[in-house]
Amino acid sequence: MNWLYSLSSLDFFLIGGFILLYGGYIFRIVWLARHLNTSAWGVIPKFFLRGIYFALLMIALMGPSFGDTERNLTATGHDIYLLIDVSRSMGAGDIIPTRLERVKYDVQHLADTLPADRFGLILTASRSFVLSPLTNDHNAFNQLVRTVRPDPLGGGTDLCAALELARQKFLTDSTTRQRARALILFSDGENFSTCENNTLSRLRAAGLSLTTVGVGTEAGASIQEGNGYVRDDAGEIVRSQLNRPFLQSLARDGRGQYVEVDRSGQYINELAGWLRSQRGRTFDLNRVSASANKYDYFLLAALVLVALDLVVTFRTFRL
Repeated sequence: MNWLYSLSSLDFFLIGGFILLYGGYIFRIVWLARHLNTSAWGVIPKFFLRGIYFALLMIALMGPSFGDTERNLTATGHDIYLLIDVSRSMGAGDIIPTRLERVKYDVQHLADTLPADRFGLILTASRSFVLSPLTNDHNAFNQLVRTVRPDPLGGGTDLCAALELARQKFLTDSTTRQRARALILFSDGENFSTCENNTLSRLRAAGLSLTTVGVGTEAGASIQEGNGYVRDDAGEIVRSQLNRPFLQSLARDGRGQYVEVDRSGQYINELAGWLRSQRGRTFDLNRVSASANKYDYFLLAALVLVALDLVVTFRTFRL
């Protein structure tokens, strides 16, 4: 038999108090019986009855466990590549403090919300590269996220190249085959490349879902560069806006969903809930032995004896 809890100092105090008070009660009854020149045999059955159900209550309080049973313990997980747009437009301030800084904060929150999942990180601008392969070391992953900076070279953004890179990383990593796989793209949707027609179809064929996160607003904002702002060839200040339709179309064709960054960060909980709903294959299966807490047996027996104590009476003194 195993015990779920051990007796605390309060429990020992109660046990000692019960023994002391009940011992004093018995002593007083015996003392009175001697002075009355009679016997106090009636206290003996009650003494044993009350001692037994008090002991049963203490046993129930300690949580006795017995009767080993075997159970299957399974573990499932998800592999998620996060694709972050680091083009200059992600430095716009319509999302405080900037689009990219907000994404960095939210990505760390997402990793902390899903501790059992593996995360990888791909940065994309005019070119794409893997900053972190899939890892379950979330502390190291978050440290890398904090180092992300906007692309200093400028140029156009090639989001579709990042999607293709993520697909190749999944296909060449055999450890991902037993887990649910997903891609999450954080971007303002400004894409200056032409996506191949079969880019998203290849994602679907590989069983990869694509969720897009819109970062920015329709009103948009200018992009700070040094002490000034980014300007176009005509010398006009560039104003970057959220390209919602493009990101929505990517999510629709990628069999995922589209969400937008909000001030409260509630969308991260929505993302985490959606990822949890994607059933992953079992990658760890163990059979373990477990014993059940049987405190209710002892508690029921104690209550029956308490009821018996209330119903059955004995004459304390035989005159």
